[in-house]
Amino acid sequence: MVAVLLVVASSLAPGCVRAPRAGAPDKNAPYLDPRRLAAERAGDLVGRMTVDEKIGQLMTEAPAIPRLGVPAYDWWSEALHGVARAGRATVFPQAIALAATFDAPLVRQIAAAISDEARAKFNLAQSRGERGRYQGLTFFSPNLNIFRDPRWGRGQETYGEDPLLTSRMGVAFIEGMQGEGPAGDRGLLETIATAKHFAVHSGPEADRHSFDARPSAHDLGDTYLPQFEAAVREAHVGSVMAAYNRLDGVPCVANPRLLDETLRKAWGFAGYVVGDCGAVGDVFANHHAAASPQAAAATALRAGTDLDCGRAYWALGPALAQGLISESDLDRALVRLFTARFRLGLFDPKAETPWSALGEAAIDSPAHRQLARTAAARAVVLLENRNDALPLGRSAKRIAVVGPTADDDEVLLANYHGTPSHAVTLLEGIRAAAHVRGATVRYARGATLAGSGDSSAQLREALTAARKSDVVIAVVGLDPRLEGEENDSPLNPAGDRQELGLPASQEKLLEALVATGKPVIAVLTGGSALAVPFAAAHAAALLDVWYPGEEGGNAVADILFGEANPAGRLPITIYRSVSDLPPFADYSMHGRTYRYLALPPLYRFGDGLSYTTFRYANLTVAPDLKTIAVEVQNSGARAGDEVVQVYLVPRDPPAYAPHLWLAAFTRVPLAAGERHAVSLALPPEALTLVDEQGQRRPLTGAVDIAVGGTAPARDGRYPDARGLTASVRLGN
Repeated sequence: MVAVLLVVASSLAPGCVRAPRAGAPDKNAPYLDPRRLAAERAGDLVGRMTVDEKIGQLMTEAPAIPRLGVPAYDWWSEALHGVARAGRATVFPQAIALAATFDAPLVRQIAAAISDEARAKFNLAQSRGERGRYQGLTFFSPNLNIFRDPRWGRGQETYGEDPLLTSRMGVAFIEGMQGEGPAGDRGLLETIATAKHFAVHSGPEADRHSFDARPSAHDLGDTYLPQFEAAVREAHVGSVMAAYNRLDGVPCVANPRLLDETLRKAWGFAGYVVGDCGAVGDVFANHHAAASPQAAAATALRAGTDLDCGRAYWALGPALAQGLISESDLDRALVRLFTARFRLGLFDPKAETPWSALGEAAIDSPAHRQLARTAAARAVVLLENRNDALPLGRSAKRIAVVGPTADDDEVLLANYHGTPSHAVTLLEGIRAAAHVRGATVRYARGATLAGSGDSSAQLREALTAARKSDVVIAVVGLDPRLEGEENDSPLNPAGDRQELGLPASQEKLLEALVATGKPVIAVLTGGSALAVPFAAAHAAALLDVWYPGEEGGNAVADILFGEANPAGRLPITIYRSVSDLPPFADYSMHGRTYRYLALPPLYRFGDGLSYTTFRYANLTVAPDLKTIAVEVQNSGARAGDEVVQVYLVPRDPPAYAPHLWLAAFTRVPLAAGERHAVSLALPPEALTLVDEQGQRRPLTGAVDIAVGGTAPARDGRYPDARGLTASVRLGN
């Protein structure tokens, strides 16, 4: 208590504190006028605060200022794939699964549904007088970091390993969340999204509070920053979260090059920056980049971190007294923060806010549950389908479902999730679908999730079930206890993975099931790449279903029984072995992801099969290479979606440059036999290369333009009719 009193007392520097005005707020004050612009209102309100009041508002648990009519507000809420940690909410598929849909309009629709539920939950909390954590309208989502290494436990939160895919999905999510209201230049927002973690942040988790990322200028500009720039320039994201780590020796939360020169001056960011939770404290305690807590807080504030997720900004009182900051530094951050609160309509009458009527009916509604089911099915990636083992036919009367993740709610929910009204496990979904078709399902766990415990009895039970069945569905892989955030994964407190294969007990189960001679459908769960060479070579079919959300069981059953046709694509590379990867802590992109990979992977970024077939014809390329047109035909007997992907493959790229890169994509539904002319616009940055000095230069020389349902071979060609290639020469 003494220490706290000293901090508060030291903030009362002579000449720095205005005496509070007594009584109720002035009803005619400009900040209470909804007709005025948000920034004008914010400036007026901040000008009426004392220094201590100002400092209190710079932390996530912002207290009330009754004399000004300012209610308490907690800035920390989560909505990665549904409103999280706030009770009942629709749990949509995890972010990595949404990336696998290659369907930006779907992601925008999901984010709009999440935002409606967020407003509904906020309205209900307000009606109860509750203003605590996870009850606000400012959300620490989406995660725009690049999934550069499959060992990273939080890679499941991302949109994969490609900057363009991440940009398109991130922009769609932000636009869906923020949803400009019908308020003209007032710019009302339904919620505020936060692009995180800025920047160059993707493991190892154990070192995140002290790690110094030092990417090359090329890698920084080509891989780590583009998706954040798109979030700012295109989606006008309201908030950006500065990461825990250092970048080139300077903590991200105290990095003026990152937060001021790049984010604000170069990109025009107009929102507020929040430090990751505890990151400002790390500047002193873990990075040792400041001489004292007050110096750390002052450095972060001056660099551009407006909001401290934590309590480190209490040290701004002593920092002000010592001359490390000025009151104008406080005001600058506060105007940004209160501009956001005014844009959310938090000081306006309900009649002025278009979302004030949302309530219980919007939360985990039947429409949102159906959307979750649709999204989960669209995310499924079919990697193998030997002899058309899928979809399951009417002859599959006896079905064995085995595996430790088959009947597991955690597999559905992933991390940063809400609480669904009802969650359908994969086993439950398969059972329900089988029952409708007159088939029976026998279930056995078969193996432990991980570890060295004796599972011989479970294995015997699984083999008995397999031998008595026509087909075996082996549900194996990861759950959030094996990968996740540091100290958030019960069986793996470090969060990151050490190996890429299945846990030994599950690999043993899979091999034993195949040895029975029964057809084995391998269903992989998890949020990252699983090196499964045995399954790839021996399973009758192989699917990746990720962490599929509350309707995951029904969605996977829709795919298995042919009610839906798989069209998901891998948003990541599946490597053959962890030995094929560079060191985890090395932030160089050399040897990483499909763009820089030297060794052949098990499966490539963009891979994914269908129950039907597609053919490409009549590829045309505009002279300026800004648009691509191609005719796509569903040449099979089933309706299905095709994900049309455009890649640029320079014939003679510089040594530092990627071998190829995704330049555009779209998901196209086609009826059996249907032809469709597809036109794709290439964004300007796709026609450039970031050089070794970090400058973006026009692409020159001979370039192949490959268009197909997956990535081309390294030479830019396709071995079959599922893609076409044209060649052009750019520049001199």
